[in-house]
Amino acid sequence: MIDLSFLEGIILSDILFPVVCVGGLALVFGVILGLSAKKFAVESDPKVDRIVNVLPGANCGGCGYPGCAVFAERVVTGEADYNGCPPGGSSAANGIAKELGIDAAETNRKVAFIKCNGTNDNIKRNYIYDGPKSCVSASQLATGGNKDCTYSCIGLESCKNACPFNAIMMTNSIAIVNSKKCTACGKCVKVCPMHLIEIVPEKSKVRVLCNSREKGKIVKDSCRAGCFTCLLCQKVCKEGAITIEDNIAHIDYEKCTQCMECVDKCPSKAIKLTSR
Repeated sequence: MIDLSFLEGIILSDILFPVVCVGGLALVFGVILGLSAKKFAVESDPKVDRIVNVLPGANCGGCGYPGCAVFAERVVTGEADYNGCPPGGSSAANGIAKELGIDAAETNRKVAFIKCNGTNDNIKRNYIYDGPKSCVSASQLATGGNKDCTYSCIGLESCKNACPFNAIMMTNSIAIVNSKKCTACGKCVKVCPMHLIEIVPEKSKVRVLCNSREKGKIVKDSCRAGCFTCLLCQKVCKEGAITIEDNIAHIDYEKCTQCMECVDKCPSKAIKLTSR
């Protein structure tokens, strides 16, 4: 009988030697990397860390930066305003100002607002849309969607799907913002092909729920809740807060006192005191 025990030693050495070599190299490189990390480490500014703790941690991008940590760094370097966090509002602004050692000015919380009241009850439809469930896709049709007003909310949920905070819901074929959940991050503004959404002060509840640039008769024929430029709102506003531009009423929220005169006079109820 042939003794093959010597082969076992050869095979074992062929296996163990590479394993030991690789393990040794890994250990050496690990030590080198550890020493390099300590030597070249960039110490974070403790002020940045404290500001991050003040922020809500939404990482929504509403500040214009990729996340809360980047925003905090920019605040410390002076590249971003201390009150530039929409979700944090005045609470975050006050906390950041305290960390920076400055006095915080009053911060008015802002929310997204959809300038349309073209519900199924108010607006005419030209046809039944049966395409992709995307406002962008529908807006590229010749009529800009199936509603008779080419400036109205298409209602195919693009803004709702873009909102990371579930602050937008669909009601009666139009999008509505839940101001309690909204952080004014602006993601819905970017995806709306009709340019219906703007960021407004939350406390300013008197708003124009129309975005049509058409002239009076065309507006009245397509939507009974549209602004047809009768000028009554502009005439009754004692503060000069309402102007007519491109056939649509605009409210200057800095001047508006919410006296309700324009709301009472608007014949189509395109101007409302809204809870949105």
